[in-house]
Amino acid sequence: MKYIIISAIICLMAHIRLSAQTVSVIDALTREPLPYVNISSGSNSFITNEKGQASVDMLKGVDSIYFSILGYETKLRSYRMLQTKKFIVLMQPADFKLDEVVVSANRWAQSRSEISQRVSVIRPTEIALQNPQTSADLIGQSGEVFIQKSQQGGGSPMIRGFSTNRLLIAVDGVRMNTAIFRGGNLQNIISVDPYTVQSVEVLFGPGSVMYGSDAIGGVMAFSTLGAMMSDRGTTVHGKVSSRFSSANNEMSTHLDVAVAGKKWASVTSFSYNHFGDLRMGKNGPEEYLKPYYIVRQDSVDRVVTNSDPLVQNPSGYNQQNLMQKFIFQPNDNLKFEYGLYYSTTTDYSRYDRLLRLKNGIPRSAEWYYGPQDWTMHKLSVTHQQSGLLYDQMQLSVALQQFAESRHDRDLNKNIRYNRMEEVAAYSMNLDFNRQLGLRDKLLYGLELVRNDIQSSGTDENIRTGVVVAGPARYPESLWSSYALFGAYQYHFGAKTTAQAGLRYNYYQLQASFDTTLFALPFKDATMSRGALTGSLGLTHKASDSFVLMANLATGFRSPNVDDMGKIFDSQPGAVMVPNPDLKPEYAYNAEAGISKVFAKSLKIDLTAYYTMLTDALVRREFQLNGSDSVMYQGEMSRVFAIQNAASANVYGVQAAVELKLPAGFSFFSNLTWQKGEEELDDGTTSPLRHAAPLFGMARVRYAMPKVMLELNTHYSAKVSYDEMPEEEKGKSYMYAIDGDGNPFSPAWFTLNFKTLVKVNDNFTVSGGVENLFDKRYRPYSSGLVAPGRNLLFSLQYSF
Repeated sequence: MKYIIISAIICLMAHIRLSAQTVSVIDALTREPLPYVNISSGSNSFITNEKGQASVDMLKGVDSIYFSILGYETKLRSYRMLQTKKFIVLMQPADFKLDEVVVSANRWAQSRSEISQRVSVIRPTEIALQNPQTSADLIGQSGEVFIQKSQQGGGSPMIRGFSTNRLLIAVDGVRMNTAIFRGGNLQNIISVDPYTVQSVEVLFGPGSVMYGSDAIGGVMAFSTLGAMMSDRGTTVHGKVSSRFSSANNEMSTHLDVAVAGKKWASVTSFSYNHFGDLRMGKNGPEEYLKPYYIVRQDSVDRVVTNSDPLVQNPSGYNQQNLMQKFIFQPNDNLKFEYGLYYSTTTDYSRYDRLLRLKNGIPRSAEWYYGPQDWTMHKLSVTHQQSGLLYDQMQLSVALQQFAESRHDRDLNKNIRYNRMEEVAAYSMNLDFNRQLGLRDKLLYGLELVRNDIQSSGTDENIRTGVVVAGPARYPESLWSSYALFGAYQYHFGAKTTAQAGLRYNYYQLQASFDTTLFALPFKDATMSRGALTGSLGLTHKASDSFVLMANLATGFRSPNVDDMGKIFDSQPGAVMVPNPDLKPEYAYNAEAGISKVFAKSLKIDLTAYYTMLTDALVRREFQLNGSDSVMYQGEMSRVFAIQNAASANVYGVQAAVELKLPAGFSFFSNLTWQKGEEELDDGTTSPLRHAAPLFGMARVRYAMPKVMLELNTHYSAKVSYDEMPEEEKGKSYMYAIDGDGNPFSPAWFTLNFKTLVKVNDNFTVSGGVENLFDKRYRPYSSGLVAPGRNLLFSLQYSF
């Protein structure tokens, strides 16, 4: 009944007609509305709303009206010309966007040409064309971030040789990283609903000055659908979307509705995804096939022949996302915004763990994650007014609640081990922006973060139903971080900009261990240390078509609860134990880059970097109560612990080429090459585990009004056995086997076709075919085989 009522309200409000004269500003190629376009004439200046519309009643009879936004050619129109064109303005994309606005580098909007680090921006048009199933797929399809998957319900980004808790995820400016982000692969990124993502900015290299701990390899900053006010009375708009994908029989639906007034606005979003078991391609290594799966019949685990070895059973799951935002702006200088974000999944199998064998038969009967729940409440206040302390100020407070669990049971064993974790993450950010003079600016602020961690464990006898207490994965813990930071920007004339940043971070970790089930030499542990990081950057805009940049920066990662207090089996016959004697690890990075446009038709971006990691927190052999082995979950296991016991380095090149061709055609390609080494326990070195092989993408695109077609390829180079990290060599169940019987990761490429057609102002159809040649491939370090040939189709109705 409630859905009928909601539908009726939407239909009614969608037919409201406004008396004000409204101009619509539209991208000339995609026919998508352009929000935030500046409209100016004389002393009058205002911007378009989220639907690319604005009232122009005040400009009646005016001869010169300018429409401008970075990345597009400025339009000059008279009011009479607007009448002739039925108040529709088509804006042509500029040839190339050297001055594109980005936010991730300093938490405030600024031109990319002023930023001395590499930043990749994924815009709404790209997201709509590529149709990603998850946010991990979204950034992976950019070709600049390598994605590892242990299971379908996941996606762990790799950036510049770093991954997991050495990368930072931010959602609308709030850090998602918690004190239990581990060094192994993570899947938290899938909690971000790709249907609500407006843009993603990937900042490459250390971002600790602005974002604190974990921002060593880079920062992934997601901006989600926002609420926009209307200057024309109450308005209602939104969209309904659905998508089908054949490789996993995906069925996804999405609805968002925005209601706006002159001083307030609201946006509501809901998404539902069903992902079935994923089907791999027909053409590739035989080792990747799934010839069996486990069922339980008559209280016995049975290994059953898979009728279709191309289907990765079990790998399917479902997901739901909800988002609600409200804004209230009593005047031009003050704005309040509240956001509620919620995501949950069903149980989903840890697919790579189900591939392990013991004595020639599957080791595990079941290994799955429980529902991954994420809730965030965010309240922000933005104030603009020139004063002694700031011109702009933003206060953001947030509460995030995470719940996750893991469950495993060996084949034909009765005990299922259940481990549950909950994190309450509180944060406060206070950011200031102060223009000191014509040439210089100060960006500064403070950050407070607190994580409360609750962890529990049970051992469940599935035959008798008896449940007893089991060891928790983590101790009951409190992790806190307090920071002051600032960045000073100075313009040496119109072409050269320098920026220096500094951050001091103090963190504390308090943990209480339960020693009744696992003997430890301590019951309580406390850590508290400070960390100082900085950055120095220089950009030089030699001309409108040529930018040079250089940057020196440090990053850090403070030990968290996963480092200091974890107890779990990291692999068969090995157990991780707590180690309270840890200190931060530091990264030192140097990079330089150029961006050059030739004859307004060819653009080249090139960045080279070198990063050194010291006091790296790594897994090493350890002793517990004087013993190097203990009994854990019925198996004698070698003792390991996280220690500051290694160093690592990584260097590489990131390149991109874009070519504008006649008749609406264009070509784009990017490539990432990197090489890294890490120190091993015996002092020798090994290739860095999270340094992905050479990878990239290339595409040819045809874009005309209302139609976009694209043929693209994604590719990755081979990782031979000799080039594999020592840690990966023991995972033969995940890799192909070479002629010598050793595991290796073969090279692969896919050819993909995408299309987007704007049928009219309301209907958009998109789709395509991915992996046209039905390749069977497994990206490096992944347990899940990538999708085979995938037919996808999406329909969107806007109102």
